[in-house]
Amino acid sequence: MHQYNRTVTDEVRLRQLTVDEALLKLDQYLNDAFVAGLYQVRIVHGKGTGTLRQAVRGHLAGHSLVKSYRPGGRGEGGFGVTIVQLAEK
Repeated sequence: MHQYNRTVTDEVRLRQLTVDEALLKLDQYLNDAFVAGLYQVRIVHGKGTGTLRQAVRGHLAGHSLVKSYRPGGRGEGGFGVTIVQLAEK
């Protein structure tokens, strides 16, 4: 549980984290974003070797709060970003 109130933005940055750190932060963020009523969010994992991107997308594939996801398009961050549509409440 969070000990303070904060505004949930529509973006989470996972660059330069280990896969374990990134997936923990991603789970916390998706829960916060869902509770805040966000419809779509942006996950910034960076381009790098693709390891973090693959881990993030694999995690999203089975996540109960995720309706769908896709690679970032032109102007959205491209391969370094994944766009997620959250499930409806």
